[in-house]
Amino acid sequence: MRASLRAILVAEGHAVEEAVDGRAALEAIAAAPPDLVVLDLHVPVIDGGGVLAALRASPDTAGLPVIVVTATGEEERRATMALGADAYLTKPFGPPALLRLVAQVLPGGGRPAASP
Repeated sequence: MRASLRAILVAEGHAVEEAVDGRAALEAIAAAPPDLVVLDLHVPVIDGGGVLAALRASPDTAGLPVIVVTATGEEERRATMALGADAYLTKPFGPPALLRLVAQVLPGGGRPAASP
């Protein structure tokens, strides 16, 4: 799934960093906060709900846009949104659905800045 997300976002000109688990994600975000986090609920070490809660609890990352992507389905939507997710996308989904959400949650409509 990470490879697919990367391919979709890179094709649109976004820089992408990946983490193999929730702890690694939190460490990477603390070291270099991104413009957006795309987060699966079912990741090892610290699950996506724990990652989202930690992001929202920190003043440094409380406003960071987070799109949750999950195979869990709609039953988790309410709880995930209550934790502070900006958007929720159920797998499987196509690239247009992801890109629409990126455009909705990122300032400037999710378009990467043009290089000089």
